[in-house]
Amino acid sequence: MATTQPIRSKKKIEELKEYFLQKNEMRNYALVVTGINLPLRISDLLSIKWGQVYDIKRERYMTHIVLTEKKTGKKNMLPLNDKIQSALDLLRDSTGNISNDMYVFHTLDGEKPLSRISAYLIIHNAAESIGLQNIGCHSLRKTFGYHAWKNGVHLALIMSIYNHSSVHVTRRYLGIEQDDKDNVFYSLNL
Repeated sequence: MATTQPIRSKKKIEELKEYFLQKNEMRNYALVVTGINLPLRISDLLSIKWGQVYDIKRERYMTHIVLTEKKTGKKNMLPLNDKIQSALDLLRDSTGNISNDMYVFHTLDGEKPLSRISAYLIIHNAAESIGLQNIGCHSLRKTFGYHAWKNGVHLALIMSIYNHSSVHVTRRYLGIEQDDKDNVFYSLNL
């Protein structure tokens, strides 16, 4: 099995989001948007409950989500940006009544979180339908870091966000390829 890759093309990211919007699959749309904008592992992403992201009484989003990562046991505080909030608005509107204990990305019955296998199939099949290969749940997390790096965020900061042990691990994780290295030389052209 091939290693999952980040989605390198912003155009393909938009195509993936549009794929779910066209099918009126707001849960899946919100899953992708949230996954790309919060560098969480899929198990942490699927465990998010509405009470962690939305204040029902005040009818507004939290500024940050605070959670303890399942794999590392470390507490993490991540901001909920405008893209996430807009996607969650669409999901809320399509879901109807929500409660603090309800999983954001839940099964059709609303009682359980979406399974990792279901999330994988949703993301992988949609990605393949728009011509992307080697895309899975972890691609969402990798996409965040890849585009942060492409926007000039220092690898050391991305390494810290991911809790990686070295910049080498982060570079490999992001799938930085020869083309990316070559572009540095072509763009400088001193």
